[in-house]
Amino acid sequence: MEIQEIIAYVLVAAAVIFLVKKFFFTKKKNSCGGGAGCKCGH
Repeated sequence: MEIQEIIAYVLVAAAVIFLVKKFFFTKKKNSCGGGAGCKCGH
């Protein structure tokens, strides 16, 4: 039972981290003007 709980927590944490990163990356792209001074990880 404990192993299943650990796996469940890991999957949930991974999903949350993935969604947070995806949200922040899309937010940065939307705020980026695409100019010469753009710092979007290029």
